[in-house]
Amino acid sequence: MANRLIPALLIALLLVLHAQLWFGRGSVPKVASMRQQLAAQDVANREAQQRNDQLVSEVRDLQEGLDMVEELARAELGMVKPNEIFVQIAQNKR
Repeated sequence: MANRLIPALLIALLLVLHAQLWFGRGSVPKVASMRQQLAAQDVANREAQQRNDQLVSEVRDLQEGLDMVEELARAELGMVKPNEIFVQIAQNKR
């Protein structure tokens, strides 16, 4: 009887493990589906990162551009912001 029980238990265990492989939580189809989702998410992440880099570059260009415009306006046109006091020191020529 023990000679027949052990192979039957091993076959039952094999069937349970095989069922888990195909239908369980970490089954082959679910892993394949998750890999496809991961690949799609990686593509979306790369596209979002490129867009973020482009926006950061645009913001930096705008900030530097405005700083340069403000600097030129202050130097050449005497621009003064509200609540600022402009003091010009005249030099005597001797």
